[in-house]
Amino acid sequence: MRHKLTSKPVDKPATSKSAPGPWKLDNIIDPRALRVKLASAAQQHIGDDQATRKAALDHLHSAMFRGRMIAQERLEQGADGLDTARLLSTVMDEVLHALYDFTTEHVFRSENPTEGERLAVLATGGYGRGVLAPSSDIDLLFLRPHKASPEAESVIEFMLYALWDMGLKVGHAFRTPDECVNLSKNDVTIKTSILDRRFLFGDKELADEMSARFNKSNIAGQDAQFIADKLDERDKRHARQGDQRFVVEPNVKEGKGGLRDLQTLYWLVKHILHGNGSDEDTLEDVMRAGGMTDHEVAVFVRAARFMWSVRCHLHYVTGRPEERLSFDLQPEIASRLGYKDRGDRLGVERFMKRYFIAAKDVGGLTRLLTAKLEAENKASAELWRSMIPRRKKTLDEPGFEFESSRVTISDKDQFKSAPADLLKLFIIADREETDIHPFAMTSASRSVKAITNDVRRSDEARQLFLSALLETKAPGRVLRWMNETGVLGRFVPEFGGIVAQTQFNMYHHFTVDEHTILAIEGLASLENGTFNGVPRSKELFGLIDNRRGLYLAMLLHDTGKGQGDQQIEGMRTSMQAAERLGLNDAETQLIGWLVRNHLEMSETAQKRDVSDPRTIAQFAELVGSLERLRLLYLLTAADINAVGPGVWNAWKGQLLSELYHATAAALRGDRSDEASVRADLARRAEDRRTALMDQAGTIPKVLLEMEDAYWTGFETAEHLWHTKVASEDVATRMREDGTGVSLFVSGKDRIGLFADLVGAISSLNANIVSAQVFTSQQGQVVDVFLLQDSDGKPFAEGEERRLEGLRERVSAALEGTAEPPKLSSRQNRRAAAFLVQPSVQIRNNLSEAHTVIDIGGRDHPGLLYKIAQALAEQKLSIRSAYASSYGERMFNAFYVNTLDGKKVD
Repeated sequence: MRHKLTSKPVDKPATSKSAPGPWKLDNIIDPRALRVKLASAAQQHIGDDQATRKAALDHLHSAMFRGRMIAQERLEQGADGLDTARLLSTVMDEVLHALYDFTTEHVFRSENPTEGERLAVLATGGYGRGVLAPSSDIDLLFLRPHKASPEAESVIEFMLYALWDMGLKVGHAFRTPDECVNLSKNDVTIKTSILDRRFLFGDKELADEMSARFNKSNIAGQDAQFIADKLDERDKRHARQGDQRFVVEPNVKEGKGGLRDLQTLYWLVKHILHGNGSDEDTLEDVMRAGGMTDHEVAVFVRAARFMWSVRCHLHYVTGRPEERLSFDLQPEIASRLGYKDRGDRLGVERFMKRYFIAAKDVGGLTRLLTAKLEAENKASAELWRSMIPRRKKTLDEPGFEFESSRVTISDKDQFKSAPADLLKLFIIADREETDIHPFAMTSASRSVKAITNDVRRSDEARQLFLSALLETKAPGRVLRWMNETGVLGRFVPEFGGIVAQTQFNMYHHFTVDEHTILAIEGLASLENGTFNGVPRSKELFGLIDNRRGLYLAMLLHDTGKGQGDQQIEGMRTSMQAAERLGLNDAETQLIGWLVRNHLEMSETAQKRDVSDPRTIAQFAELVGSLERLRLLYLLTAADINAVGPGVWNAWKGQLLSELYHATAAALRGDRSDEASVRADLARRAEDRRTALMDQAGTIPKVLLEMEDAYWTGFETAEHLWHTKVASEDVATRMREDGTGVSLFVSGKDRIGLFADLVGAISSLNANIVSAQVFTSQQGQVVDVFLLQDSDGKPFAEGEERRLEGLRERVSAALEGTAEPPKLSSRQNRRAAAFLVQPSVQIRNNLSEAHTVIDIGGRDHPGLLYKIAQALAEQKLSIRSAYASSYGERMFNAFYVNTLDGKKVD
C-alpha cells in the first residue's frame, strides 16, 4: 500500500540568493595532479623521511583546505547543507585515497603483497553514507583478512598519524571479516555502523567478502529485531533529550525530529534491502528503493536538506561540532539562511517555525514508514510495542477496529468520506486507553483537507471536538495526537496559526502550540487535584459554572501571538473560534475576556504588593465577579506551569493564592473599595498572627511589629520558621518544594541597607529569584530572599560551608562592615542574543502610601545591587520590593518613601 504525506505550507526565506550550480570534483581537486605532487615530494626528499612526510602532508592539507573553503563558500551563496555535506565527503574521499596511494607506493611499498598485507579501507557512520558535516569525525574501518602483517599495521599507523597531524578527528576500527560479523551480532551500534559501510580503496575483493558474509549472517531474516532495536534506541535517545520535539533550543542532530531520526528511517529501509545496492547510492536512492512514493521521498529530502543546512551553518559559525541550536546562534543561522523580519514577525522566529515544521514532517515520515513495515510484516508490533496490552479485534463504532492492539480505520479512504471520523479516532483511542496505529495517524495527516468550513460548523463535528477537549481522560494526549496529524490546526484555524511558532526569548521553553497543550494538561491536573501549589484545586473547580469556557480559553489564549498586541488579537481570534463552535454570546464574551486578561493575575501577583489595599481594590474592579476570579486563577496557574520546567514554584503559587483570597474577600458582599479591602487584609493578618501564636506560643517582638503586609505574605509554616530564627538575624534553609534556598534577614533599617544585602548575596554568585522586603513603623526590617545558582538550582545545595559563608557575608552587610562587592562582569552568552529595551516607570497612583518604581530590562549579574544603590543615593527608603526574572529579562518593583515617610514628589 502506497501512502502520501500531506504537504504543509513552508515559511520560505526572503532572500535574493540563487543557489550555485552543481559542482564537479575536477574543479575542486585534480586527483591526478595531487598524486603527481605527492610523487614529486617523495623524489625530492629521498632519504629524508621527515621532509618527505611534511611535504606530502602540506599538499594533502592544501587540497583538503581548498575543498572545504569551496564547500563553505557554496553554502554561504545558497547551496543547501546536503549538497555541502556530500561535497565535503567527496573531498575527504580524494584526500584519503591520495594519502593511501602515497603510503603504499612511496613509504611502505610492497611489490608482492602477502595474504597478511591485504587491506581494505571502508568509510562507516555518516561518512559511510556519503555525507560529512564540517566539524564531524571521520569514521574508518580498516579491514584485514586474518592476522595483520607488520607492514599492514605500519600503513594504518602512518595514515592515522598523518590524518591527526592534519587536524582531523578520526574514529577507526581494525577488524577481520569474522570480527565484523561476530561483533555486529551482539551490538546494534556496530551493526549499524557496518550497515553504513562504503568501500573507499584497497582490496575490493576483501571488502566484498566481508559484505557478503555480513548480509547473510547479520541482516537476512532479522528485519523485525533490527527495527525493534533501532526504534527502542530512538525512544531512549528522545528520552535523554527530554522527549520533546518542540523545545525552543533543539538539538539538530539528536533531538526529536532531527537528523538522527531521518537516519533511523534510512537504516530501517537499508536493512530491509539487505544492505544491497551500490556504494554510490544516495539517501534518495535508498528511500525510493524502499517503496516510498516520489512525494514521500521529496518530503524526506526536503527535511534532510534543511536540517543539514542548519547543521553545516552551526559548525561553520562556531568552528566546532555544535549540534544545539541555542538562542545566541539562532539569529545568525536565520540570517545566513535568508530569513528576514516581516511585519511583527522576527526573521529568527520565522526560521524556527520552519525548523519545527521540518521536525514535524520527520515525525510524519516515521509514522508512515512504520505503518508500511507492519503491513508488510517487516516490523513486529509485539517487539517494539510490547507494552501495549492485547485487545479484542473489533470495535462497536463502524469503520474502526483494532490492529496490533491499536486503534485504526477499516478503509483507507474513510476520513475523506466521513471527515468527522478524524475527530472520532482520537476520542476512541482515549476511551480504550490505547495507542493509534501509524496507518491511521498517517491517513489522518493525508486527509486533513477534508475538514472544510462546512465540516467545522456541523453539529456533529462541533460536538466531537468539544468532547475531545472536555470529556476525554487525557486531553493533553488527545490534543497532541490531533496536532501531530494537523487535525487540530485544521479544525481550529486560529490554533493552526500558532503551530510550530516560537517566541524568541529565554523564558518560554516550548513552541506556542506545545505550551498550550501543556497548559491544557495543567488544567486537567488542577481539576483532578494533582497539581502542586494550588490547594484544594479540585474543590475550586467544582465551584465554577463555566468549565467549557475555561478549557476553550486556555486552548485559544495564545492565538494572538505574532499578530500585534497579543492580548487584544487573542481576544478577537478566541471569540471568532468560539462563535464558530456554536457558543452563545455570553460564553463567547467570557472566553474573550479571559484571553484578553490572561496575563493580568500573574503580573499583579508577581509585580505588585498584594497586601496593599489599592492593589486588591483595582484588581477586584478589573475582575468584577467571583466566577471570573476563579476561572482566571485556574487559567493563570496552569499557564505559568506550562512555560517550562521549574518556572512554576511554591513561591509563585503563594503569591497567586494571596491575591486570589484577598480579591475573593473583596468581591464577596461587594466590599471592593479600599477601606473595606484594608479591613479584610487586617483581619487576615490577625488570623495569621493568632495561628502562629497557637503553634509557637510566643512571637518575637520584631515580627509582631511588622505591618499587615508581612503577615499576609507568608503561610503559617513559613512564619513558624521565622519565629525560630528571628534571634539569629540571618538564617538559611532549603525550601520544602526544592526550588531554592530561603535567606531570612532581620535588623535595623537604614538607607542603603537593601543595596548592601543584595551586594553581599550577589558577590557569592547567588541569583536572587525573589526578594520580599518588609519594614515596621519602628524602623525594623524583615527581608526574605529566594536564592538559586546560575543553573536554576538551589544555591549551595548540600554545601554547608558555602551557606555559612553566605550568612557571614550578609551579617557583615547588616552591620555595615561589609566590603564593597566584586561582581562578576561575565555575561550570559545565550542572553546576549536578545535586545531588551530598559524601562523605568515612577507612579504614585498604585499605592495609597508609597511611590511605586517599576524597572525592567536585561538581567545580568549585580543588576539588582546597582538599582538598589541608585535608590539609596536618592535617599529613598525601600518599604517593600519584588524582584522577578523572566529568562533574559528582569522586572523589579520597589515601593518607596522619602526619609520623612512621604511619596516622591
